[in-house]
Amino acid sequence: MCGIAGIVGGRDPAERRDEAVRRMCAAMVHRGPDDDGLVSDGPATLGMRRLAIFDPAHGHQPMATPDGRVHVVFNGAIYNFRALRAELAAAGHAFRTDCDTEVLLAAFAHWGADCLGRLRGMFAFAAWDRHEQSLFLARDPLGIKPLYYRLDGDRLAFASELGALHAARLANAEIDPAAVSDYLGWLAVPAPRTIYRDCHSLLPGECAVFQRGALARRIHWRFRTIPAAGVVAASRTELVRELRARLDESIRAHVVADVPVGAFLSGGLDSATVVALMAGAGSGALRTFSLGFEETGYSEAEAAAASARHFGTQHHASVLTGGEVARDLPSLLAAMDQPTGDGVNTYYISRAARTGGVTVALSGLGGDEIFGGYPSFRSLPTLARWLPLWRALPAVLREPLLRRWRAGTARTRKLADFLTHARTLPELAALSRRVFPEPVRQSLLHPDAQPGGGPLHPQFAELAEDLAGATPFDLVSAWELRTYMADVLLRDSDVMSMRHSLELRVPLVDRPLLEWFWRQPAALKFDPARPKGVLFEAVSDLLPPGLAHRPKRGFSLPFPRWMRKELRPFLDETFADAKAGRSGLLNVSAAQSIWRNFLAGNDDREWSRVWSLAVLVAFLNRPVRPA
Repeated sequence: MCGIAGIVGGRDPAERRDEAVRRMCAAMVHRGPDDDGLVSDGPATLGMRRLAIFDPAHGHQPMATPDGRVHVVFNGAIYNFRALRAELAAAGHAFRTDCDTEVLLAAFAHWGADCLGRLRGMFAFAAWDRHEQSLFLARDPLGIKPLYYRLDGDRLAFASELGALHAARLANAEIDPAAVSDYLGWLAVPAPRTIYRDCHSLLPGECAVFQRGALARRIHWRFRTIPAAGVVAASRTELVRELRARLDESIRAHVVADVPVGAFLSGGLDSATVVALMAGAGSGALRTFSLGFEETGYSEAEAAAASARHFGTQHHASVLTGGEVARDLPSLLAAMDQPTGDGVNTYYISRAARTGGVTVALSGLGGDEIFGGYPSFRSLPTLARWLPLWRALPAVLREPLLRRWRAGTARTRKLADFLTHARTLPELAALSRRVFPEPVRQSLLHPDAQPGGGPLHPQFAELAEDLAGATPFDLVSAWELRTYMADVLLRDSDVMSMRHSLELRVPLVDRPLLEWFWRQPAALKFDPARPKGVLFEAVSDLLPPGLAHRPKRGFSLPFPRWMRKELRPFLDETFADAKAGRSGLLNVSAAQSIWRNFLAGNDDREWSRVWSLAVLVAFLNRPVRPA
């Protein structure tokens, strides 16, 4: 796990280019406190900060092929590197280390871009080819690791964090109004856009070649090209049996490391599945970590402790208070290289894990998206079946209902948003993660700063094409994976875990596992009456008694209460005229109205909208600083 950076092209002398890359790496020391490196080769300079996971004594980056033709910098982990190493050794490649970076380098030198289809892991890497005078960039299929870039004329700069580009003065701080609008819609700025006008992100499953001043991007992994390989189950029993085997195999791949490995453990099914299989993998005394709260109704500390006792782990439980979050707000906000309405929980659980003595932690993230844990898997296909009837109603009947629902609860407002803008299941899926309904989003934008664009997700056209012919279950799953998981959960997990120099692995977000499950019959893998039923059946013999009957809570914090108490001074100040209007991008009165309505109301479900808006205001007001 590392922070990578580089510059290719441009007219600056090599010394100035090298110094800029050093500044980028220095801004990401938290991503790799164990080692750093830099190489300058013709018009290219590559740099890195290393968190040593495999073969800590070796594996220094940037790493070059024996002939010096290809240099690589790599952020992530390749879990099948030993199998690939054997295959490449048989093809004549010699290896000097026992780390995955050298295997990735050899794989790229041997197969070129085709190596991407062979990699099992999370990755963002850059490979400079001296002979071709070209830079190759790639990001893993599901977007676990990030990669940002700025193209400025004939110069390309890239880094693992946006703050690194600013630290090296390679990007300016001009906010993109369209990104602000996107953020209000989706809790984060969806890739490839970033909050800054001149910076972009590679999409999940995207690669790019920069050569002779031009950047050519392409998608190297799509849902529609998932191969029809492997076992296709003929019965539920067969599906469950094969799923268990594949889950076990994924965990065994993800626990491989030359440093201590632990796990996040809540009271739910996904993290319990991961810990249960880790315990069975025989990885020694397993350390688990959980967050608890003083507020009743939120804390899963007792359930997590019960699971830990069942699995026999060395459990570390931390109690997080609103006062602690209020004191830490400067550090929390500084950790964000883009605004986000999520991530606070990952910040604290990652800190606890690193303090608790592990360098790698496994998380159950991805279980809801892949196995159908969200209400969207049931509600969206049902609503889609009613859409033709709704559209057939005369406007004189529809409009009064829409007005009533828009003035109602958060749930009825969302329903009104769906019925106003969606005509098909793909359009419903493209609206399902919207934070602010379209009229509210438009009201929050300053009239002089309102960008264009419709109500659907910015990636609607591309995803709709990719998912043509998909079953309703697969379609909803893909939208959850590509939007909320990739742009919010995975991005925040990377940022917040790396802030504490912790490598966070997500074994349920595993390409071979996902590809196999994608090709299974929808009727076997999802039962609307039993969300994630197939996952539970696959591991039920390993789980603590009673886990199946625990209510689903998610990994949430008591923000509604904290926002009315310990966090209120910050929020009052943030929504004050002088703060909320400083950027000139937001409608101050509309933002303040949302805050006042939250304080006056009793609907705690509104907290995420208010918090995400406050984080945006705070982000827009801060000066760009070296990260």
